[in-house]
Amino acid sequence: MKNIILIGMPGCGKTTIGKRLATLLSKSFFDSDAVFEETKKVKISEFFSSFGESSFRDEETEILKNLTQKTNAVISTGGGIVEREENKNILQKNGVVIFINRPPELIVKDIDASNRPLLKDGKEKLFSLYEKRIARYKDFCNIEIENTADLNLAAQKIINEVNIYNG
Repeated sequence: MKNIILIGMPGCGKTTIGKRLATLLSKSFFDSDAVFEETKKVKISEFFSSFGESSFRDEETEILKNLTQKTNAVISTGGGIVEREENKNILQKNGVVIFINRPPELIVKDIDASNRPLLKDGKEKLFSLYEKRIARYKDFCNIEIENTADLNLAAQKIINEVNIYNG
């Protein structure tokens, strides 16, 4: 069975919804950011500061390649996974890619930007990131769902849409 792979902005609910999906569907759950920190033994924010975004994106792509080899999994990716075109094929090869679209004005209310490297200069950067990435999220995904209310509802929407998508 193909994996369910979640993409979207930082704070859109990928990890929380992904864990719920994995439980509901009896699948394994992997968060690419958590896998990065576990394997590299360093916080992403520290890696970003020391080595820069380009080096982080290199490592992120390698982790993505490994995670997408798994089967029967729900995989939550980092918000910037769409920054590299090569990741599109990696994502779609063994998974149904779901874009969780949460409006930035709702994300800003929910997140702690201090531990997110690209938002360290303030939450207003989230709006420009959204504008920069929205077309790429839509291009990378097989299915788009909106997350504007209840996370359980978002998880159920994903299950329904994946079932339709898979026929």
